[in-house]
Amino acid sequence: MIYASQLKDKQVWDAWGHPLGQCVDILITHLEESFPPILALAVRDENGVTQFIAADSLSSLFPSIILKVPQKALIPYEPHGEELWLLDHVLDRQIVDTDGRRVVRVNDIQIARIHERFCVTGVDAGGIGLLRRLGLEKPLKALARLLGRPLAAKVIPWEDVATVQQEDPIRLRISREKISHLPPADIAAIINDLDRKTGHALISALDDETLADALEESPSGVQVAVLSQLAPERAADILEQMGPDEAADLLAELPEQTSAQLLDLMEDEDAEDVRRLLGYPEDSAGGIMTTEFAQVPEGLRAEAALDYLRHSPEAQEDEALYYIYLVDERECLRGVTRLRDLVMALPETPLEAFAEKEPLSVDPHTPQTDVAYLIAKYDLLAVPVVEPGSGKLLGIVTVDDAIDAVLPTAWKKRLPRFF
Repeated sequence: MIYASQLKDKQVWDAWGHPLGQCVDILITHLEESFPPILALAVRDENGVTQFIAADSLSSLFPSIILKVPQKALIPYEPHGEELWLLDHVLDRQIVDTDGRRVVRVNDIQIARIHERFCVTGVDAGGIGLLRRLGLEKPLKALARLLGRPLAAKVIPWEDVATVQQEDPIRLRISREKISHLPPADIAAIINDLDRKTGHALISALDDETLADALEESPSGVQVAVLSQLAPERAADILEQMGPDEAADLLAELPEQTSAQLLDLMEDEDAEDVRRLLGYPEDSAGGIMTTEFAQVPEGLRAEAALDYLRHSPEAQEDEALYYIYLVDERECLRGVTRLRDLVMALPETPLEAFAEKEPLSVDPHTPQTDVAYLIAKYDLLAVPVVEPGSGKLLGIVTVDDAIDAVLPTAWKKRLPRFF
């Protein structure tokens, strides 16, 4: 294998052995390919003038950079602005290992000859890459073998690499596609691990829904830091994409004036839900409940209830759709059933035949610790929150939000999300 560090500042010779200058960078393209081809080398002569030598003219890269043609026969390469400069824009930079789902530092870049082209095959994110650049790779490898502890290479295949530098908008768009397919919790960890500038570049590249999902999995400090970097209009859009309970928790961490501004920029319906949640103490059932849940009118049969859910905007917002709540015309809670029971019921079976008619519920001011205790005691995934007196269904508290009262946030984030 050849490494970019071995080519840096290396003398370039034409086919007749005449020196042309030193290699100062390597240009590649087609970053979406598994093995992006090298387009050209940037070569600086003794007068400080930089020229670009097309990869088609290269005979070998290592141990010497030798061309196929004499200098007079060279056809200069003209950069188009879409090339990625490996030494300037990748080496020593932070990148995302999308397979390992982590942020790493590029210590070297692996190059190989594939058929008739020189291509980038991966990045070295391990200590061997640093040793190679210091000229200590061979002696320390030999010493490690003598000690019976050989050094392991940490080369990440290029297809698993996402570059996230702000000065490379084209590459950032390609990388966004790779990163967006990761689970939200992994994206949140990546944002948290990136330095401020690089993190801002990634945040700017992600779409609103992906960023909102990632923020829901982030610590409150990261949420506030990210939202503070965004224009108010986009910050409001992100809050609309988040669950109402998560949005309310985040707004509660912001200065009152900032929260008020963002609420004014949000859609009226979303803002109303969040304002309602902000009106409850943060450690109460009302303060941690979500207003996104699936409900159906009482009196329906199983087949009609399923059809109702298919066309219900509220059900569309319920990501898990585990419990179905029965309500009357005043939206008062009249029963609850599991989705499994509804699906398995015969089409003409009335909901009341298998629904729990007196479900466990709490009022908005029930302490969060009490809600957590009830969920644990009765092995629930959620508990409904009803208005005292009227019995109107206001929202539900999900298990992950309830246990936040008894588990540290860091541990809570490691648990699977049911809602």
